[in-house]
Amino acid sequence: MAVKYKLAFDAEDPHRLAAFWAEALGYVVEDHSTMIRDLLDGGVVGDADVTTMDGRLRWRAASAIRDPAAPVDEYSGMGQEGRVLFQAVTEAKTAKNRVHLDLHVGEEQRAEVIERLSRLGARTLWDGRLGPRTWVTMADPEGNEFCVA
Repeated sequence: MAVKYKLAFDAEDPHRLAAFWAEALGYVVEDHSTMIRDLLDGGVVGDADVTTMDGRLRWRAASAIRDPAAPVDEYSGMGQEGRVLFQAVTEAKTAKNRVHLDLHVGEEQRAEVIERLSRLGARTLWDGRLGPRTWVTMADPEGNEFCVA
């Protein structure tokens, strides 16, 4: 049996990174507001644990995105596959990522995607090449490296 997983990023601002990566991947930001409201009403969490953004309750220290075509739990708003979680941490990023995402968009769309991601807050770091394969390494708004191939 395959193991279910989600990819988790440490973040200074999890909501900003979730918005960036949702746009970059064609994902949607998860809506946990129904579950959060129940937890608030039940006294399980307090006002300090949540915030309101775009008229919805959200976790203050975390945000997640999901594949819009994948199954979703309607109560929790959590995707059942293809989730990416962004969680607030106090320490800043200090070194190159040991794991990163590769966005495979094709050579014919690469320049357009790089321009769009740059408008969203990414920046180009360097061009890469291995044999006939080429890519551009970029950094998201918090400096996490990723490649556009």
